[in-house]
Amino acid sequence: MDLLDAAARREAFAALPLWRHDAARDALVRTFTFEDFRQAFSFMTEIALSAERRDHHPDWSNAWNRVEVAWTSHDVKGLSRRDVEMARASDAAFTRFGKDAHPGQCA
Repeated sequence: MDLLDAAARREAFAALPLWRHDAARDALVRTFTFEDFRQAFSFMTEIALSAERRDHHPDWSNAWNRVEVAWTSHDVKGLSRRDVEMARASDAAFTRFGKDAHPGQCA
């Protein structure tokens, strides 16, 4: 897996407007906010299973109804196509929670 080049980064950032780039970690980061802990943990479980299938795991934290997710590829020391794919998968999982989930903010 290779690092994203400058053009691929611009395309990824444009396609993922709710994500921010953490330059210090070279990671895509987003905070998701849910109705309660149950929803937040269910989201984390869905992402964990997807990540395990793809052998690509997030750096993340959970505080009650919030989950902060960071995607970066440690093996190449920065952003790769896998991070963009998993950010999209995270967004898709979030939409399945419907009206009770909140769009969240980029932290």
